[in-house]
Amino acid sequence: REVVDRLVEPLLGGVYAGDAYRISLRSAVPQLFAEARHHRSLTAAVRALQEKTARAQQAGPVFMGIEGGVGTLPDAVAESVRRKGGRIVLGERAVTLGARGTERQWRVDTESGRTYDADQVIVALPAAPAAGLLRTAAPMASQELRGIEYASMALITLAYRTESARLPEGSGFLVPPVDGHTIKAATFASHKWGWIAGENPGLTVVRTSVGRYGDEKDLGRDDADLVDVARHDLREATGLDAAPVASHVTRWQDGLPQYPVGHTDRVARIRGFTGRLPGLALCGAAYDGVGVPACIASAYAAVDELSGDASGRTELEANPVQSLHGGAGE
Repeated sequence: REVVDRLVEPLLGGVYAGDAYRISLRSAVPQLFAEARHHRSLTAAVRALQEKTARAQQAGPVFMGIEGGVGTLPDAVAESVRRKGGRIVLGERAVTLGARGTERQWRVDTESGRTYDADQVIVALPAAPAAGLLRTAAPMASQELRGIEYASMALITLAYRTESARLPEGSGFLVPPVDGHTIKAATFASHKWGWIAGENPGLTVVRTSVGRYGDEKDLGRDDADLVDVARHDLREATGLDAAPVASHVTRWQDGLPQYPVGHTDRVARIRGFTGRLPGLALCGAAYDGVGVPACIASAYAAVDELSGDASGRTELEANPVQSLHGGAGE
């Protein structure tokens, strides 16, 4: 139990903002799940997976990010769509999705009263709004989607004068819940990502996270209180006692989907229901992985489904995408 509480829990909790005692091995660490089915112990499965990884000699860093921050990705995607003649409608919340029974087989109604007709629709929403959108077209899928739970969290970003911010070696640390602290993780962002250090000379940026599934009471604190708590826990962990020159709190309400035991089967049922409806597909973090690479792979697989090529989905199920990101604290 100590291994779970002090190693597994902070690692899985750091990525999924979840509870290691609830998270599905099959859904969260599918590569290890596959190996575990062929070995007599989990330790043997881990060793086999390590050997495979060593033989593959995967190049590149342990963690990957996007220069300028992940927020630049949707802007780049939008620009690419526009360059290719696509149209992006902003500020229009879709409220219902219905089948037309005509050549343009789908109708999307928006909150403003506008209607959009489409040959094909990909629903790339979190589970709850997706459930609302599909309640008429695919009621059984909608019911299953409502069963997917989410965790909320807050990120507290602190900027220090570099000369007063002495930090340990490394890119950050994770905090086991059994330690009784409020923050769940800390990332020494200026150490981890070169572009942050380059854009902020003379400053050291540290990011901490608060909140995970089943432990969201501290999210009720105001921003100033969260900053104070983050500073307190950083001081106890690293000795950093300087006052930050700037701080910012970002709150993610229902930001990370949870993958408990049975999640893979739930996703299969959802896709079984929507798969009976031509021209409709689903993708996103609620299904195949919470990281950006997994979401991109999920989107490509959805496009393949609509084009009549199931190989993308089959490949994704056989070889799930690993997320080389820093976890919920990023």
